[in-house]
Amino acid sequence: MASQSNNSTTLDLYTKRSNMKWVVLAVSIIIGIGSIFYTNILVNKIKKREKRLIEQFANALEYFANVDNTKADYFFLFEDIIEANTTIPIIITDELGTPSLELYRNIPEATEAPNDKERRRILRNELDEMKKNKDNEPRLIILKNRDTGETEGYQYIYYKNSTLLIQLKYYPIAQLSIIAIFGLIAFMAFNYSKTAEQNRVWVGLAKETAHQLGTPLSSLMAWVEYFKTDDDLKDKEIVAELEKDVERLEMITSRFSNIGSEPILKTTNLYEIVSETVDYLKKRVSTKVTFEIKSFPNKNISAEINEALFKWVIENLCKNAVDAMGGVGHLSIKLLRANEGQAVIDITDTGKGIVKSKIGKVFQPGFTTKKRGWGLGLTLVKRIVENYHKGKIFVKSSDINKGTTFRILLRIK
Repeated sequence: MASQSNNSTTLDLYTKRSNMKWVVLAVSIIIGIGSIFYTNILVNKIKKREKRLIEQFANALEYFANVDNTKADYFFLFEDIIEANTTIPIIITDELGTPSLELYRNIPEATEAPNDKERRRILRNELDEMKKNKDNEPRLIILKNRDTGETEGYQYIYYKNSTLLIQLKYYPIAQLSIIAIFGLIAFMAFNYSKTAEQNRVWVGLAKETAHQLGTPLSSLMAWVEYFKTDDDLKDKEIVAELEKDVERLEMITSRFSNIGSEPILKTTNLYEIVSETVDYLKKRVSTKVTFEIKSFPNKNISAEINEALFKWVIENLCKNAVDAMGGVGHLSIKLLRANEGQAVIDITDTGKGIVKSKIGKVFQPGFTTKKRGWGLGLTLVKRIVENYHKGKIFVKSSDINKGTTFRILLRIK
């Protein structure tokens, strides 16, 4: 009982560790959303500040244009406000919307233009971009006669967000993208190391089991040979059944020995393999369980498999089905050739079924519905089918108190 308790605790810890990566992912998403939200607040504040700067710029320019700017008292307006703007791109146009070739700021392409024609083209393109941004409304400047105070004309100041504001706006996206890339690499490295660790545990456990089975198996083989020489026992059915069990143990030992090694795959008739496995199980499970094997379109469906390992798959699935039915029910195995060059094996029971929320967990290590189960059988089945045979296994359907169907897909040579 203590061993069972320790086993359950270990598997619970394993499950919790697996769930931790989703907790970390959720926390990362929350941090990312918070970062974007806070940056947007900063962007809005800087945007408002730039609007105020444009307003000051326009006021200063308007004032500078409408007074005697030869006076030294007004030079600070030009130096401290107008010339101080080195970040916000600005274009000044007349009342007809024609950009001035002199009154613009912070547009390096226009400054570096080789001639006025090219400069005008650049300024018009920039002006069109500025007009698209409805948030940055142009500022009207009224030009008045310095002597009479009468309005003589108008100018418009167009502007767009500074490079700093644009960079700050997209900085969180770039930052989160880089973090996501590194996170993905770390996640893949973690999964790879965890898978490698699991593989080492699987291989070590399998080979140690095969080693431990060797001694009693040799003894049993000797006893069977002894019984065969006994005139009172050699013709009895019990000796034949013992010999079958010894052969089964030899196969199991071979299976464990193959774990971790590249299995040899051979083109094999699937119907024969399934039939042999079922015939062996029939005498070792409840007589209240009926078996049925069907093959479409015929019994000549073959695939590249390792016989010892694949029999293990069918045996595990059938035993799980018998347990799910409580030793009473009907087990159906259907084989068919799919159009995509695949062999399909459906194993259907009439058991208690699987809750929808748990279907995705049935192949995870530690998942079991048995009180004394390790939860490793289906994990091993999935490993054999997908890793060694390059096939696929999944729960095709499951209904509570009606039954479950497992589907295996294998390549047909």
